Amino acid sequence: MRLFHAFLAALTAFVASALPAAAQSIDAAVNAAFENATGWYVNLIFASLPGTNIPWIVGWLVIGAFVFSFYFGFVQFRWVGHAIKLVKGDYSDPNDAGEVSHFQALATALSGTVGLGNIAGVAVAVGIGGPGATFWMILAGLLGMATKFTECTLGVKYRNEFPDGRVSGGPMYYLTRGFEERGLPGGMILAVGFSIFTILGALGGGNMFQANQAHQQIAGVVGDFPGWITGVIFATVVFIVIVGGIKSIAKVTEKVVPFMGILYVLAALVIILANIDQVGTAFARIFEGAFTGLGVAGGMVGALIQGFRRAAFSNEAGIGSAAIAHSAVKTKEPVTEGFVALLEPFIDTVVICTMTALVIIISDQLVVDPETGLFVTENGQIVTQTGSSGVALTSDAFATAFSWFPVVLSIAVVLFAFSTMLSWSYYGLKAWTFLFGEGKTKELIFKLIFCFFVIVGAAVSLDPVIAFSDAALFSMAIFNVLGLYFLMPLVRKELRSYSARLKSGEIRPVKH
Repeated sequence: MRLFHAFLAALTAFVASALPAAAQSIDAAVNAAFENATGWYVNLIFASLPGTNIPWIVGWLVIGAFVFSFYFGFVQFRWVGHAIKLVKGDYSDPNDAGEVSHFQALATALSGTVGLGNIAGVAVAVGIGGPGATFWMILAGLLGMATKFTECTLGVKYRNEFPDGRVSGGPMYYLTRGFEERGLPGGMILAVGFSIFTILGALGGGNMFQANQAHQQIAGVVGDFPGWITGVIFATVVFIVIVGGIKSIAKVTEKVVPFMGILYVLAALVIILANIDQVGTAFARIFEGAFTGLGVAGGMVGALIQGFRRAAFSNEAGIGSAAIAHSAVKTKEPVTEGFVALLEPFIDTVVICTMTALVIIISDQLVVDPETGLFVTENGQIVTQTGSSGVALTSDAFATAFSWFPVVLSIAVVLFAFSTMLSWSYYGLKAWTFLFGEGKTKELIFKLIFCFFVIVGAAVSLDPVIAFSDAALFSMAIFNVLGLYFLMPLVRKELRSYSARLKSGEIRPVKH
């Protein structure tokens, strides 16, 4: 028996020592195979426009945002007051078809966009494009509000409503039904393409990447440990929530999103208020940098590119994902959810991203040449006080006021990652059921696949897989925005009808 135990111990030790090497060799093999198979596609999606450093896909989203803003008479500014009343529930009828309230739909969609883009993405934009990138980020966020209005109005208008109260909606439904209504061909092709890339984006960018970054942040605070442990814990909690459907997801996100948003914004506000005398200077740098660049690589154009690029990556306006969450809202007026949805880019980009940028600027993380007053750059990036970039730069900026903030940031990153996974599980599920049909068994299969990839994402570092999933996520915008151009007259018809009935008093606040 002792001999057996000794043999078992030796075998266990051998396996334990061999696993890291085996895992690394498997990682390397998968990396190489996946990069060879998909590298061309990633390069295609993120290829730069001629003569610039801006990916054409970002230009595609920004141009769309300009078009929708002008077409709807800058709806994002004229209707923001009414949008807030809708979120408060002033016009909500509990008897309307749908599964969640306006606030829950907004929280669910926000949980998919508010995340690492607000923390790491802003730091990348400011670190390369300087404070001026913040100005262009805000502008892109304000324009993106019109895109969200357009896609989410259509999401409710063409959703499927089932007898048991469940609903399914999103671009795949308005691309098919909207095109049919207008007598246009090609709607089903756009819908299928959108659905395929939604599933790929959900499993990658909305899942594996989130789990991977959450594990990295946790390990950075508590010390290194196997990623699969984080993966199993996340997968278990995610499964418990998503098995209950959108109502279960909404109940969690309506609590988590405000909490994590308030936690992050309060910390930023404390630093901003503590340095209130520097806020004017910070905004002066933002405006000056937006039109001069303050010596950063690429000057004004470099600042503009970084601002637009990060805003597009952060708020996902035009990707079509938010329309899936907003389709589940309880309402009989599609345009009301368009109004609610336009608040998303404002909260995500204009408020949270701007606060992150202000903290970085105020904390003097960016090194300035005392003689010229310009930023010191090296290899196309602004030199920082600690030599950090991305999420580490944001962490260092907050740590100048709170030495313990990296711990708080870790909690925020975990919550951001968790809520993003919840939302994207729902987006992927709705694309899955569009392709393969509704049914509890079919839904359970996708949910199990999704949770399996949570573990994979936390346990391994597969850069090409993540790169492809990001490309897949932005591929959704190709199909979605193209469809929106053909369907926006239908949205304008809804807007004019609702506006007329609101003015006549036919639509009025509901007494609760």
